[in-house]
Amino acid sequence: MSSKPAPILPEVRQVKPGDTLLLCRCGHSSQRPDCASACPDVLELRPEREQFLLLCRCARSQRLPYCDGSHHQPVSGFKARWRRFWRGL
Repeated sequence: MSSKPAPILPEVRQVKPGDTLLLCRCGHSSQRPDCASACPDVLELRPEREQFLLLCRCARSQRLPYCDGSHHQPVSGFKARWRRFWRGL
């Protein structure tokens, strides 16, 4: 019986004013979604309000550093799209 590897799910991160994030936009960081400051494509983010970010960890997103759901096959409908982000649903 062959089992396929579990998908690399996005990271939900709460950010607040005063935080400074260095996020990967190139997809090559070994610490995704975080990036080394020496990377020329780093996104330095300083949030102005408290919020939650959905950050890509698989490097397949077309919107790096943000997750666009590319870690799963395309689906239609809001409920089906939402389920892509949770195991066992």
